[in-house]
Amino acid sequence: MARTVGESRSRLVRHALQAAGLLSLALGVIGIFLPLLPTTPFLLLAAACFMRSSQRFYLWLVGHPWLGPWIRDYLDGEGIPLKGKVYAVGLMWTSILLSCYLIPLLPVRLLMLASAALVTVYILRQKTRPIRAD
Repeated sequence: MARTVGESRSRLVRHALQAAGLLSLALGVIGIFLPLLPTTPFLLLAAACFMRSSQRFYLWLVGHPWLGPWIRDYLDGEGIPLKGKVYAVGLMWTSILLSCYLIPLLPVRLLMLASAALVTVYILRQKTRPIRAD
C-alpha cells in the first residue's frame, strides 16, 4: 500500500513541497464537490509532494478512510473505475470546449485541444478497475 518515503534533505524544498501538497490536497477535496475541478490528480500530486516532504502527512493521506482509496488504487495498479474515467474525460472535454469557445486565440485553442487529447489517451490507457462487491 504505502510507498517508501524519501524526504528531501533541504529544509526549504521540504517546506515548499508541503505547501504544494497542502494546496493540492485542498483543491482535491474541493474537487469532490465542484464538478469541473478534478479530484484524483490533485490527491495524487499531494501524495507525491508529501512523499518527498513529510512521512507523517503522506501516511495520513494514503491511510485516510475517504481520500486514501483513490490514491491507493492508483498506486497499487488496480486502475481507475469506469465511472471515474467517463466522468474525468467528459468534464475535461466540456471545460476545454467551453474554454475554446471563450478564447479567440487559435494557438491557445490548439494547445488546449492537444493537451485534452493527450490526457484523454492517458486516462483511457489506464487499467479499468473492476467493480468491487464491498
